[in-house]
Amino acid sequence: MPQNRSLTTAAAGEHPPGSQQSASRAEPIPAVHRWQCSGCDRWYPLGTRCRACLACARCETVVRRDRTVLTSDRAEVCSSCLDACYWQCPECARWSRRGEVCATGCCDPVGCECEDCRVDADADVDVIRGYSYRPLPVFRGTGPLFLGPEIEVETPDLRLYECAQLADAHLRDLGYLKEDGSLNDGFEIVTHPMSYEWAIANFPWQMLTELADAGCYTGDNTGLHVHLSRAGFRSPCHTYRWMKFIYRNQQHVTRLAQRTSGQWAAFTDDDRRSAVFYAKGGRSDERYRAINTGNVDTFELRVFASSLDPCHVQAVFGFAAASVEYTRTLTAKDIVSRSGWDWITFVQWLRQQRIYQPLLDRLEVL
Repeated sequence: MPQNRSLTTAAAGEHPPGSQQSASRAEPIPAVHRWQCSGCDRWYPLGTRCRACLACARCETVVRRDRTVLTSDRAEVCSSCLDACYWQCPECARWSRRGEVCATGCCDPVGCECEDCRVDADADVDVIRGYSYRPLPVFRGTGPLFLGPEIEVETPDLRLYECAQLADAHLRDLGYLKEDGSLNDGFEIVTHPMSYEWAIANFPWQMLTELADAGCYTGDNTGLHVHLSRAGFRSPCHTYRWMKFIYRNQQHVTRLAQRTSGQWAAFTDDDRRSAVFYAKGGRSDERYRAINTGNVDTFELRVFASSLDPCHVQAVFGFAAASVEYTRTLTAKDIVSRSGWDWITFVQWLRQQRIYQPLLDRLEVL
């Protein structure tokens, strides 16, 4: 899946492809302060966006804006997703999601047996929201750090909405289900922001067990992503320490995560070098990284494999919270004299924090 490429420092006198050297004496913008759009290959200053391109609302591939189609639910999607996931109403020519009637109401599917118009009368199609659905967050627990998990799940053949209704009944007002372009026939479980302690005590853990019993599963294409509130970090220095801890312990983190994904959650040298930039509020348009820095209010930790095992999910929540708290008060002396960056030092700290027992239990069996 093509993505916006990261920045690399250009050699002296070298200009990014497509840039024009000014005839004036003004210094050109260094390449390290530019990014290249993967939709049109043009270069732009950091902090600006390419107005000619956008990310498909379903698969998030960056494409030229004039090569997308606006659907009836106001989503702009690429031609591949349009063909695979939408149908065109013969009356008004609007595009709607497969399995749903035309949003304009002009096409009555009653009595029609075609695949596009056939709707299960018992299925509540509104249970699964569109990918672009973004309700106002409702915070649970006490901050400053809040976690917002996204758990991707595949469902058995012909049981998508049955399983969706099961999950929705457990979630109630804590969360919602969304479409995700990386899934074949499933949904993404998303919750409102929760403190770690609140999540351990109140997340509907039985939901995961019942989904597994219903035949749902998590394959190689599914992930468990955790959003961490930027406001939960003490300072830019704290953010920097947290990022460096994650990057320095890639091997241990990926073992806990139970997957290595260069496609969906890559560890890159560019991100390691840019940790100071990110810690000071800089953002990257590269979403599929171990730490996605592209959101205004959160960092997204994307490394984990999805799972319907409550023990795995609790350990993921635990690591997200514990890594932030461990680095909150980490000092230069801790790092130099007490091997503060080392994984074993982190585990020793964990053993003194009883609230992270699910994480410790998981680490002992890996």
